[in-house]
Amino acid sequence: MAKESMSQRKTTGRVMHEFAHGELKSGRGGKVKSRRQAIAIALKEAGASKYQGRRKNKSSLARTKRKEAEGRTYQQEREGKSRVGARGRRASSRAMGGKNARTATYRTPRQRRAAARTARKQATRRRRAA
Repeated sequence: MAKESMSQRKTTGRVMHEFAHGELKSGRGGKVKSRRQAIAIALKEAGASKYQGRRKNKSSLARTKRKEAEGRTYQQEREGKSRVGARGRRASSRAMGGKNARTATYRTPRQRRAAARTARKQATRRRRAA
């Protein structure tokens, strides 16, 4: 099998950390108790599975990276971190507008575009209804 990239190794490490701490759950929601199953989940999430094609592996890694960026992994939820590599807790981080916030929180450019798109959709719906 090909050598894993750095991002794949990080993802694999995070999943195995979750397994070691009893936080890793299977697709059905049950706790994973088998090390073999944990390794299989880690490789699939990292997009390094030998049982999937290149395209599927690529999409698996992209999905996992989105999940990590949004802070939706069990490790992040348990430790209260907003994203992978975040030092502080969610409530006190600057991004969350907590006690360590120096400036007011603001929308990212991506969030602004999404809000504008939603507003445009609602405006067209109102015009059609009237």
